[in-house]
Amino acid sequence: MSANGDLNTRVSDSSVRRLSDYHRILEDLEHQGADVVSSARLAALAGTNPAQIRKDLSYFGSFGKRGSGYRVAELRGRILEILGLTRRWKVVLAGAGNLGQALCAYKQFTRYGFDIVAVFDNDPAKFGKLCEGIPISALDTCEHIIEATGAELAIIATPAASAQAVAERLVKAGIRGFLNFAPRQVDTGAVTAVRHVNITVELEWLSFLLCNNGGRVS
Repeated sequence: MSANGDLNTRVSDSSVRRLSDYHRILEDLEHQGADVVSSARLAALAGTNPAQIRKDLSYFGSFGKRGSGYRVAELRGRILEILGLTRRWKVVLAGAGNLGQALCAYKQFTRYGFDIVAVFDNDPAKFGKLCEGIPISALDTCEHIIEATGAELAIIATPAASAQAVAERLVKAGIRGFLNFAPRQVDTGAVTAVRHVNITVELEWLSFLLCNNGGRVS
């Protein structure tokens, strides 16, 4: 998306998230043998409306024909290009605790083009042990390993206290994008992209909804 001028500033996070939803829905439809899907059908499956789908797609060009719907395989292919998923991404994982090991074992990463190629930790007792077949290495070796593997993305699954220092070191080693599961925000500067995933905050959001809406979610 960065190749299209100020596109990143015009497209909202929610639009990009919906593109991921559309991709998965189209993938299911393709597996079911569907050739064409109407905007109304796609909107119903995505929990939105046809106007929103047209708006989300309009940022990236012209799709489908009015009255004819979308070609499932063609639209899915275009969305894969938009999301940068026509290539495979090499990912390093920082933090080999319980959460890190669970993330390393998550097979959907590989399915959608994200290959974990290295695992780092600061605990010497873990060095050399395997995490889903990948040797756990000292964070001190990250520069060499990242250069050798060509990794560009990182998942941070460290304790909060070490997350910022880990992120800074990975940036210096060449990492350009972060998925941060540590229970704190990290600042990696303007040249990198960061997504923060705080599982506890998400549970707190659910708690708020249930406690402040009479136990109902509208």
